[in-house]
Amino acid sequence: MITLRRISRSFGYCLNVRSYSTSTSAATAKVIAPDGNGDRSKVQPNLTRNTTGVSGSPGGLKNPIVAAAFASLRNDEPAKKDSTITTRATSGDAKQDTQVDEMILKANTVAELLAVADMTKVNRKQALKIVSILAEWSSIKKVTLSDFESDSRFVELCSMLGRTGGQRTIGSNRTAPSKMIELQGDDLQTVLGITANDEAAKLIAGLTLPQMIKVMSSLSMKKKRSIPLLRSLSFNIASNPGHLNLKECGDLLYAMACLNYRDVVLTGRICADLDRELSKNTDKIAPIVSVLTSLGMLRYRDGTVLDNLCSWIASHHELCKPTQLGSLLLSLATLNYEPISMDTIKAKLIANISENDYIRPSDWLNTVWSLTVLNCVNGDQLSSVLNANFFHKLQEARFGNLQPSMKIKLLNVAAVAQRIPGAKESLLDSHGAELFVPFEPSKDKRVLVTGMLDALKSLIPSESMVKISQTTTMGFTIDAECVLDKKCLPLPVDKEHEHGTKIALLVHDYHDMCQGPHVSLNGIQALNMRLLEQAGYTVLSIPYNEFSTSDKLLKRVEYLQKKFKSIVTSKQQ
Repeated sequence: MITLRRISRSFGYCLNVRSYSTSTSAATAKVIAPDGNGDRSKVQPNLTRNTTGVSGSPGGLKNPIVAAAFASLRNDEPAKKDSTITTRATSGDAKQDTQVDEMILKANTVAELLAVADMTKVNRKQALKIVSILAEWSSIKKVTLSDFESDSRFVELCSMLGRTGGQRTIGSNRTAPSKMIELQGDDLQTVLGITANDEAAKLIAGLTLPQMIKVMSSLSMKKKRSIPLLRSLSFNIASNPGHLNLKECGDLLYAMACLNYRDVVLTGRICADLDRELSKNTDKIAPIVSVLTSLGMLRYRDGTVLDNLCSWIASHHELCKPTQLGSLLLSLATLNYEPISMDTIKAKLIANISENDYIRPSDWLNTVWSLTVLNCVNGDQLSSVLNANFFHKLQEARFGNLQPSMKIKLLNVAAVAQRIPGAKESLLDSHGAELFVPFEPSKDKRVLVTGMLDALKSLIPSESMVKISQTTTMGFTIDAECVLDKKCLPLPVDKEHEHGTKIALLVHDYHDMCQGPHVSLNGIQALNMRLLEQAGYTVLSIPYNEFSTSDKLLKRVEYLQKKFKSIVTSKQQ
């Protein structure tokens, strides 16, 4: 039997790391999940009411249970501390609440459950309990939803749970048919403030595939990230035998991207259906670009899917607008992937684009940066963004406040322009100070960097032979830098050494990597490594899936020592 309970919890964490000369301050976080129930009044029991069902209205819900159960938790405000609370907390109210709860628990049929709503004024928690029990019975085939979904008492319960603007009368006064139509027209009003609420997650199994997709989209629109609900949705959608069409694939991926929710099984299921749906599509490019954009936001790198999507666009290049091409290139750059149809895309699409094709200067900057990452940018394109006029356009569009990501992209592009024939870079001289970006790694990355520095300190104990957290003018920071001789011994890092190997160590955490079947560095990190190599460094990437702070110090030291020997040996060959 399903029961309800109010969950309120908080948690905190504190993390300290150490390095050669810097320390990481403790960080704390606290999350509290509020809940509350509105006040209610009582009506006299009426055991002789007619229970004749009310016919469903056109366009109504096929499964109003979810609309009711979800919406019951959505907009409840914390109880107000006024005199009504004191009045409600009388012994008589408590006794009647207990009696109603007992009646709900003892009910063994649909009629007995719905009769409770006739006998007394149930509160929102009791109404949700009744609907939850009916949902459970429906999911285990004990009852059939169609037997009671049009019953006026059930509609009233849904109305009570589905609305928070005022009290609903359950008993002698029934909601008018227009109100019922209004309720049913809401069509799966998703409850979004239900983090850690298992009751709502249990109801997902009773939904159809389109309904589950709509719930996921509703969650993304409201920016509500309920992990129990998302996990239940992911499991049930991934295991549903139905087929996803192209739009549904795009909607799901976009919802996951907006919520920053990654589920490998669900994403794999979506990609499998994408392959089948692409062959049916002949003229709709928008959902394909949407899918590509979402895959880029999710950092999900599946070469087969990306090749198929890009091949479709290459075959229908006449349908592709400049903004859609920009989205395509940005996703490919983010995923650090060059599709098999890249030559066709370059010839048919990239060769014809210019700054005039874009209304917003930020879109053109993203396009030039993407071409830079994909190593197919030319001097004129670089010059178009590396001048004071374009910089002023960016500032005007952003009301003088450029995003850090824009500044980093300009610094990346400026660094590449030094080695591209025909590129003219005048931005750093005139606006170098305005492009400064303070680099602050995430907590997880700080832990990894500190673990790396601890191991490095065991190999190179002298601080004069190691530099840490070196900010570059290329748009990123070098986590550590050292110089090794032919015998893999450290040399002073501030001096030039003819036969020394200058090594830049970059720690890469989960967010620096693409996920999916083909795990690799994302485009941002790949470009950073390329820029360092062009500057004369040998880059040592230390990814989180190879280097763990949970390993003993000796194991981490051996890892770095093995990598150093490999680098020095390869330089001597």
